[in-house]
Amino acid sequence: MLSSQPYSLLLSDVHLCEDRPTQVNRFIALLEEHTGHAQSVFILGDLFEYWIGDDDCTSALAQRVITGLKALSKSGCQTYFICGNRDFLIGSQFAEQAGITCLSDPCLMDIQGTPTILMHGDLLCTDDTAYLAFRAQVRDPLWQKQFLAQPLAVRHSIARGATAESGKAKQEKSEEIMDATEIAVQSVFQQFQAQRLIHGHTHRPGHHQHQIDGQTCERWVLPDWYETGGYLKVTPTEIQPIRLD
Repeated sequence: MLSSQPYSLLLSDVHLCEDRPTQVNRFIALLEEHTGHAQSVFILGDLFEYWIGDDDCTSALAQRVITGLKALSKSGCQTYFICGNRDFLIGSQFAEQAGITCLSDPCLMDIQGTPTILMHGDLLCTDDTAYLAFRAQVRDPLWQKQFLAQPLAVRHSIARGATAESGKAKQEKSEEIMDATEIAVQSVFQQFQAQRLIHGHTHRPGHHQHQIDGQTCERWVLPDWYETGGYLKVTPTEIQPIRLD
């Protein structure tokens, strides 16, 4: 539902891929619905199930997403993106074509008058040491250079294999290990001196309160889109979690 007040949308973990056309259609429909209406949209990582480099921008899926995002930005909507653990190779070429602004992770943004910490969320899962080691490896510039030097077909094969392995690894881990830790959340709040944090990654949507240095701070966790999907709608007066049918 559109709003008479100015508003921003925040979403993450859409995990777009050609094998899930329903999610692709839902995402494009969401962009179209809010084109010309939303003041800003923040996509907090894992927009794609995987991204093997900006030289794959010519794929049908990439072009459809680029077209939708470009229309959104041309309508006057400021569109922002934080890389996730699946699409950390999105770079300047995709950003320019889609009309999006890439943000650092974490960062502090003013969202409808409230200073808000934005993250993908994986850096909060400090108990998952195996994942954090993998994250450090694939964020290394040398690793990325070597990966991007391989043919597209090889990169697609590697990415599909890594996605499958990730699914298996999750089944062997407890939910607690893959969730944000209190000490990491506290550290981020103290670093940015803000009272609101929004992130995704954990696929455990919710609204949490934390006592940080005598202040009550709130943390919103965004839903994933594997089954249905959803997002947060933020106005100057409220935050509304919206689930898609």
